[in-house]
Amino acid sequence: MKRAYKERFYPTPTQAKLLAKSFGCARFVYNNTLKWRTDLYYKEGVKVKNSEIGKRLVPLKEEFPWLKEVSNVVLQQVLRNQESAFLNFWAGRAKYPTFKKKHSKQSIRLTKSGFRFKKGKLYIAKSEEPLDIRWTRKLPSEVSSISISKDAAGRYFVSMLCEFEPEKLDVSPKTIGIDLGLNHLYIDSDGRKQKNPKYTKKYEHKLAYLQRQLSKKKKGS
Repeated sequence: MKRAYKERFYPTPTQAKLLAKSFGCARFVYNNTLKWRTDLYYKEGVKVKNSEIGKRLVPLKEEFPWLKEVSNVVLQQVLRNQESAFLNFWAGRAKYPTFKKKHSKQSIRLTKSGFRFKKGKLYIAKSEEPLDIRWTRKLPSEVSSISISKDAAGRYFVSMLCEFEPEKLDVSPKTIGIDLGLNHLYIDSDGRKQKNPKYTKKYEHKLAYLQRQLSKKKKGS
């Protein structure tokens, strides 16, 4: 089975600049291609084939040379992601794909040719320095692909897809009853009690303060 392991990392200024370009180029290629195939579909009723989409990268790079500043793997993966989105749309599993926004969560995906994992350090294409990852666990196997994202708060994360062997847990025939309460979080049928942490009461003053601060901020800040 495969599982993604997500860790936070802190890019250097050079890496942050490269990632900003990668996010921007990926968003541009996605939106440009989506508009192109949407116009063809609604004006001419043509469903674009995946093979035709891949050919668009060459003329796009000639028209917009700054697309060459990022890894080609990023741009190719963007088109694959869009094709998957359309397959889900044609099959009725999802809505029509929408345009990517600049101020929402940004992400790119890299397959094996776009990164390398060496001596416990992760390197991405076009960068000579490893990512400064705050490891919280050991990876169970080699990484097959990675996804790098930046959230609205400006935090960077890398999600690494690995293979792992799930452990089988022993099945116990014993069952217990659980009663939720106020003084205790719960009491089970064996008489064990779990104290109620009362997080709401503990943080209500801080929550009210943060809500007042939030109400004064401008949208998008």
